[in-house]
Amino acid sequence: MTEAARQSGRRSHPVSLDILVPFWGDPDLLRETVASVRAQRNGNWLLTVVDDAYPDDSVPRWFAGIQDPRIRYVRKPVNEGITANYRTCVSLATQDVVVVLGCDGLLLPNYVDVVLSAHEAFPDVAVTQPGVRVIDERGKVTEPLADRVKQRLVRPRARTPRVLAGERLATSLLRGDWLYWPSLAFRRDVLASIEFREGMPLIHDLALVLDVVASGGSLLLEPTVCFHYRPHRASASSATLLDGTRFRGERAYFDLAAHQMGALGWRRARRAAGLHLTSRLHALTLLPQAVPRGVRPVGTLLRHAFGPTRAGRGAACETARRPVPRGRP
Repeated sequence: MTEAARQSGRRSHPVSLDILVPFWGDPDLLRETVASVRAQRNGNWLLTVVDDAYPDDSVPRWFAGIQDPRIRYVRKPVNEGITANYRTCVSLATQDVVVVLGCDGLLLPNYVDVVLSAHEAFPDVAVTQPGVRVIDERGKVTEPLADRVKQRLVRPRARTPRVLAGERLATSLLRGDWLYWPSLAFRRDVLASIEFREGMPLIHDLALVLDVVASGGSLLLEPTVCFHYRPHRASASSATLLDGTRFRGERAYFDLAAHQMGALGWRRARRAAGLHLTSRLHALTLLPQAVPRGVRPVGTLLRHAFGPTRAGRGAACETARRPVPRGRP
């Protein structure tokens, strides 16, 4: 289908939800993700896939065969990396509400209904976290230890939609990141006003949400389950756990966040960033996997779990952020 035909089709299908997929990974997972979008009960969506030059010619061929004017496929000529691809996706958004989906998530058939209803009921909220279930690589619902802690102990309770904001929300997220990034629905004007931080590709999701919170944005906890999150071993975050890359990145970010929270006068949030307790506990839970790999991975995990914090010393921290826009986008 030509780009002109796609654009013509878009104009004849008014939409309110932009679903953006920054792609680099397993083409089979991508196809499953796209299928979950097309299976939505509410067809009020638009899907854009940005292929970061993944070396598989089957992907563009597959999209060329899709005759749906709501779906756009963009392939970059060269690989630019995850952060740049997220920025490209956001720059292509045109609708009021945006989700940066990725291939580690599957929309349940009610997802679009849930997030658009949440936006209609709470138009000033910057970001919505809907209900999520974790599934394994075979699609079976599961509950790993990290997710049991996240959903039962760390995340605030919400049997009905609940709005959170300010230092209380920042402190909660810095104690333990209970968000599921690919399920989050943002107001487009908010997402466009906050930059993804450079040099933090494995924790840019938490960093961006906390920048939204620091700028005055609020978050809606909508407990209705409408999303399946499927962590897979080939993902960048999973592959860097035992070699120390991810935890080094987390320490650097928590130092920066402590400085940012301190500049706002949010003492409890600053303390939570300095302790980053659940991140330390996560490192300890990985020790059994690290022991067979030798001394270096074990030492990396122990240093992260018990090492001192340098909270507040992040001279490179950019604390000033543009205020989150108020009202409807």
